[in-house]
Amino acid sequence: MTLYRQLVIFTLVLFLVLFTGTMLVKFESTRSFLIDQLESHAQDTATSLGVSISQYTIENDMPAVQSMINAVFDRGYYRIIRYTDTQGNIIIDRGLDVTIENVPQWFISLVPLKTPEASANVMANWRQAGTVYVKSHPGYAYKTLWENVVRMTVWFLACGVLVLIAGGFGLRLLLQPLVLLERQADALCKKKYEIQEHLPKTKELRRVFEAMNRMTSKVREMFEEQVAITEGLRKSAYNDSLTGLGNRRYFESQIIARLDRQDTTTQGVLVLVQLNGLHALNQQKGFQAGDDLLKRIGDLLQEATKPYAKTVLARLTGGDFGIFVPDGSSWDAESIAETVSVQLNQAVVEKLTLTDNVGHVGAISYESSTTLGRMLSEADLALRSAQQAGSNKWSVHSLTEETGKMPLGQQQWKETLEQALTQRKIILFSQSVVNTYDRNDIIHLEIFSRIVQDDGKFLSAGVFMPFTERLHLVSTLDRIALEDVMELDAAKMSVDRVAVNVSPASIQNDSFRRWILFAIENLPKKAPRINFEFSELGAVRHLELIKEFSSVARKYGHLVGLDHYGQSFSHLGYLKSLRPDYVKIDKAYTGELKDAENNSRFFIGCLCSVAHSLDITVIAEGVETEQQWLLLKELNLDAIQGYIIDRPKPLIEEMLES
Repeated sequence: MTLYRQLVIFTLVLFLVLFTGTMLVKFESTRSFLIDQLESHAQDTATSLGVSISQYTIENDMPAVQSMINAVFDRGYYRIIRYTDTQGNIIIDRGLDVTIENVPQWFISLVPLKTPEASANVMANWRQAGTVYVKSHPGYAYKTLWENVVRMTVWFLACGVLVLIAGGFGLRLLLQPLVLLERQADALCKKKYEIQEHLPKTKELRRVFEAMNRMTSKVREMFEEQVAITEGLRKSAYNDSLTGLGNRRYFESQIIARLDRQDTTTQGVLVLVQLNGLHALNQQKGFQAGDDLLKRIGDLLQEATKPYAKTVLARLTGGDFGIFVPDGSSWDAESIAETVSVQLNQAVVEKLTLTDNVGHVGAISYESSTTLGRMLSEADLALRSAQQAGSNKWSVHSLTEETGKMPLGQQQWKETLEQALTQRKIILFSQSVVNTYDRNDIIHLEIFSRIVQDDGKFLSAGVFMPFTERLHLVSTLDRIALEDVMELDAAKMSVDRVAVNVSPASIQNDSFRRWILFAIENLPKKAPRINFEFSELGAVRHLELIKEFSSVARKYGHLVGLDHYGQSFSHLGYLKSLRPDYVKIDKAYTGELKDAENNSRFFIGCLCSVAHSLDITVIAEGVETEQQWLLLKELNLDAIQGYIIDRPKPLIEEMLES
């Protein structure tokens, strides 16, 4: 029960007690007054009647005595008037039955009134001739008492209604500061730090508000300090402090995590950029000039790679930079190398270098499983080839093991994907996400899309997803996958919740957005609830759009998660705004977990702490060893996903096993 209702009820109870007490006092005083009045009335009547008929008694004029008694009886409230002689014989007797009009019988029974009696002697000269006996009628007293009770009750009811209305309104005004205080506390639980600017005038409430404001400010400082520590740890471990790009460790960990995806056919592009004359520039113009050049080159490389999603950009050492484009194709390698080479010339225009020969670009593309060592070696050879070709040149090498079934050109990819989507040659795979502390407790299944090729083999999303995005087919693919998921029967599965990766580009598509909002609103009851997962980088870039979609999805029991958490170098403060239901820590960090003293362990712990402080569940993806699992348990992660649990398998098998 709310405090407002309690105070209203308490006020009404006090008012009722006051009314009851006042009523009882008033009732008793009126009752006593009426009884006294009846007694006085009876005694006065008996005395005056005894004196009046005495002279007629001397003359023994009984008709006159009777007329006088009748006259008195008929004009007053009397129950009995009786005249007896000295021996007690009744000479004249007038009586009236007790009938009380307009007074409820229950009131008469509840309030008994003692009917007063009085008598007076009738004298004949100096001797007693008889006695007059008078008994008052209670009707007048009951009527008067009842009318007083009714008037007082009506009056108090009117006052009660007035007190209820005026008091209720007044209490709302008085309790309004508490409503603001409640909102502030609720906002604090959601990590929204609201400060009350307008303090109440009531001294006690003002002190509470001031204390809440101090606490809110302190909690905000603690959260910002926690985020700052996490950001600092990430920068020291994975960032180049000069350019703001990733460092060599970050670069290599991202590539290794990509290459370790054993369930996908991998492809991508690796580019090495090497500046010329950095040492000479430092000697002639000072280290500040060298630093300015490196920072500007970092900005130019970011501009050159902006069109490519999930690009990993890092300063490796000195004047060497690395670019990794997962899922990039061979024609992407040439386009990136040429664009970077052109961008480097901007440093000449801005007179940041000593010569026109700014640097060289070496790139490789791969279309099959390989190793980081081989990639770096081939990229270095390509870089040497570019240096031999002349100033500001670029060179591209390829690492290929053609399968014969894989489309190679962009037009071939377009035809293959359009055919697969038109014929709905999509099959769903699933992988379990389990509780960290109970690996038999499946939290949800993550759904992956595979394309069935003509030879019956599966083409993994790691191969075709980059092309679906580049060819603007991703919203069609997402819709097909979601339609298949929405037709599932949760009763036939091991869990009632599945996770589906959705591209932010699909949410940007007006047609897709209208469809998905209608679909989740009218989802069949038998269908599982859906966790919509977005990559962290995509979610940060389209923050408002994802927030808007999330609010609708949650209204119908669905959840929103972030994939590859920690991969983006965005400030972690975006979590306060987006508020996903869970985040999945990127496999690159999980893969670096080797022992308790590993830097990645502390970084994952900080990421987990920031997420938990916002009541966000944390999942680790890519868990493959018992050692990783044990370390993640120590870090208090909520759930894990990876080969240590199971490998992705066709969803139909999952349903059959259930």
